[in-house]
Amino acid sequence: MEKLTIIKVGGKIVEEQNSLHCLLDSIADIPGAKVLVHGGGRSATALASRLGIETVMISGRRVTTPEMLDVVTMVYGGKVNKTIVAQMQSRGINALGLTGADLNVISGHKREVKDVDYGMVGDVDVVDGKIFASLISTGVLPVMAPLIHDGKGNMLNTNADTIAAETAKALSAFFDVTLVYCFEKPGVLADENEDNSVIEKITEQTYPELVQNGTVKGGMLPKLQNAFDALKGGVTEVIITKADNVKNLSLGTHIVL
Repeated sequence: MEKLTIIKVGGKIVEEQNSLHCLLDSIADIPGAKVLVHGGGRSATALASRLGIETVMISGRRVTTPEMLDVVTMVYGGKVNKTIVAQMQSRGINALGLTGADLNVISGHKREVKDVDYGMVGDVDVVDGKIFASLISTGVLPVMAPLIHDGKGNMLNTNADTIAAETAKALSAFFDVTLVYCFEKPGVLADENEDNSVIEKITEQTYPELVQNGTVKGGMLPKLQNAFDALKGGVTEVIITKADNVKNLSLGTHIVL
């Protein structure tokens, strides 16, 4: 099967011009087919503040009111997405910016209210891997914003890590998929204050112990849960690494079953 690399990028990397340019240079140099999934939460928070819209976060997750949905749609589906697309075109890569609503590539439902009402937040039901594969086969680089739709005319804010994992699973029927989560750190760290303490491999057996002793916590918990979910769904390999290391995927933390 043809190799496909799915790169998810978020955090400061997307919002800072220098780091974004370095990352996109590296992505352009990765051989073979690619998909890029991006976040942009800090930009959304900044715009919301300028518009007088309060940002509410619960356990690291954004509460998406109707007003905040307008903001994230503008930022994720607009400014951040189209900036990345334009930058990829300048590197000779034919990119296409998408939300889940475009070509009906990702649909889902509004998350059920249990302990917390997150508002207009979506959980993925269906990713159309066939549409993605047909785009990729024509040489297109899909650039996915973290927004899906519910089939009833509503957009829904969705975690970008989840979008990346679900897209990777759907495309594993067509490609040999490597999923790469890149952020500011060189991998999952044994000591959060020491960048040289990268844990080279995390398995389903070692993961619970890392959670129990507090090594893995906060935003890394859902990232690793998405990683294991992707592997169980047919993805070949998941790597968590620094954006600077995208061209050398032997570095970082490798997640395996």
